[in-house]
Amino acid sequence: MTEAVDQGHVNVSTNKAGISTVEFGHPLSNSLPGKILQKLTEAITFLGEDSDVKVIILKSTGERAFCAGASFDELISITDLETGKKFFSGFANVINACRKCPKLIIGRVHGKAVGGGVGVASAVDYCYATKFADVKLSELAVGIGPFVVGPAVERKLGRSAMSQLAINATEWRSANWAMDNGLYAEIFDSAEEMDEQINTLANQLAKSNPEAMRLLKQVFWQGCENWDDLLKERAAMSGELVLSYFTVNAINAFKKK
Repeated sequence: MTEAVDQGHVNVSTNKAGISTVEFGHPLSNSLPGKILQKLTEAITFLGEDSDVKVIILKSTGERAFCAGASFDELISITDLETGKKFFSGFANVINACRKCPKLIIGRVHGKAVGGGVGVASAVDYCYATKFADVKLSELAVGIGPFVVGPAVERKLGRSAMSQLAINATEWRSANWAMDNGLYAEIFDSAEEMDEQINTLANQLAKSNPEAMRLLKQVFWQGCENWDDLLKERAAMSGELVLSYFTVNAINAFKKK
């Protein structure tokens, strides 16, 4: 378990135009252990405070999955409530970092997104995807529930679509479904086509008025000011559920598939 939890990376780069790219990766389908969540939070927060940064692109590495969500290796190792709350607070911190960041964040979703991966895609301000970027909220299938990512997903998709994902936790929804319900702004046949459009938009935004973009982002996220407390409460809910006999068995069964 320790090896899997310690693996993965978050890389940050900024070009001369002030476009910063945050790329995360993990050998297990870009899953998100606590250390990667912390690095993502720190990177987004740092770039938000850097006056040289105009716009941020959030992406993951590889050619297949965008993000497999929570690290099952870390989930199964949780044995007490405080550890559980701390782990799920990692997702809350990433979402809140995106929310509070005064820079617009463009999401690049090249492949399937599960659970926390859907939450990350929902937390950006403008999200592009390929036709391979199906989505699934699998939390209920392993005995938890998308409590922490739920507010971000609901904000983007609406409560009806979010509840469909949350309740039918084993069914994939297509990238087209995700776009029709507001998660993706546009979908592309290939990553190359998507990257070309991301580059066009990022350069356009880099030349825009930073103060206007900051104020616009405040408007977009209006009504979410209580999320620091809300997502802490949600993290506690998940942290308690992950200790249950049902969830431990469900995660172990899932890992054996």
